[in-house]
Amino acid sequence: MFETFAKAIQSLSVALMMGLPIASSAQQLSDNASIVVESPWARASLRTSRPGGAYLTVRNEGSDPISLIGLRAEISGMASIHETRTNSDGVSSMAPANDIMIPAGGMIALEPGGYHAMLMQLQSPLVEGETFSLTLLFSDGTELEITVPIVGIGARGPEG
Repeated sequence: MFETFAKAIQSLSVALMMGLPIASSAQQLSDNASIVVESPWARASLRTSRPGGAYLTVRNEGSDPISLIGLRAEISGMASIHETRTNSDGVSSMAPANDIMIPAGGMIALEPGGYHAMLMQLQSPLVEGETFSLTLLFSDGTELEITVPIVGIGARGPEG
């Protein structure tokens, strides 16, 4: 256990010295489930009349499957998980997604063009350089709050 703690401190120290963002969050959900959230980010928005999107990776390092069943964000009057699909004619559409099961040892990516956090009814614009809290809701009743950094409006990933 001490070795794991020492490695975590060393990794954190290296990231801080290099000026890297600390964008990973982990929480023990039950005796058999452990969720790690990596690389959360959102694009800046021009105003509040259009929805925003947030992206991240969720890994299940536990021995039991768990489902991501919803989201909550104070910056949004209505936050939900959506999925972008492209049909055989190349036309893309977006719709609310059902629960997303994450198998034991598996992961899901919420990313542009696939599953993503849809932030509708924004209470204020998403401003580059700021952050907001996003709470992930899981099937076992656990709620995991993370901090989401906001990058440039044309960003393709968490680095901008």
